[in-house]
Amino acid sequence: MDSIDEGIIRCVLRNARSTYAEIGAAAGLSAPAAKRRLDRLVASGAIHGFTAVIDTQTLGWQTEAFVEVYCKDNPSPADLRQGLEQIPEVVEAYTVSGAADAIVHMLARDIPHLEQAIQRVREVPAIDRTESVIVLSRLIKRPSMWRERESAGDRSQS
Repeated sequence: MDSIDEGIIRCVLRNARSTYAEIGAAAGLSAPAAKRRLDRLVASGAIHGFTAVIDTQTLGWQTEAFVEVYCKDNPSPADLRQGLEQIPEVVEAYTVSGAADAIVHMLARDIPHLEQAIQRVREVPAIDRTESVIVLSRLIKRPSMWRERESAGDRSQS
C-alpha cells in the first residue's frame, strides 16, 4: 500500500461512484492507470466492495442504541455473529474486553421498534442478557480511518 493506493481509497470512500478520471485525479494517475490500480486493490482484498451510505434518519430510523451483550457459556465470535447478523436493526457488533462479551450498535424507527429488536437480540441462543443505552445525540462520527488520517494530515500542514 503506497500513497497512490491511499489516494484511490480516500477518493472511493468519499464517493464510491467516482469515475476512473476522478479517482485518477485524486491519486495523480490517468483514468486507465487508476482503473488498473483500483482493480488490483479489489483483487488483493484491500477493497471488499463498494456501497451506498444511507442516511437512516431520512428513512425514519432515528432511534439509536448501544447494547451490551452478556453470553451464556463461552460462544465463539462466529456463533455470536451468526445469531446477530439475522437482525437487520443490528448495524455493528463487536466482541469486547470487560464485563460484557460484546457491544451491539442498533438503529430503529422508534422506541417500540427498538424494544422489539432488542428482544430478538435476547432470543439469540448464545445470549444470556443485555443492557442497553439509548443515544440522545451523536457528537462525533468518523466513519473511516482514512478520513481521520486525511484530517490529521490537514491539521499537521496548518
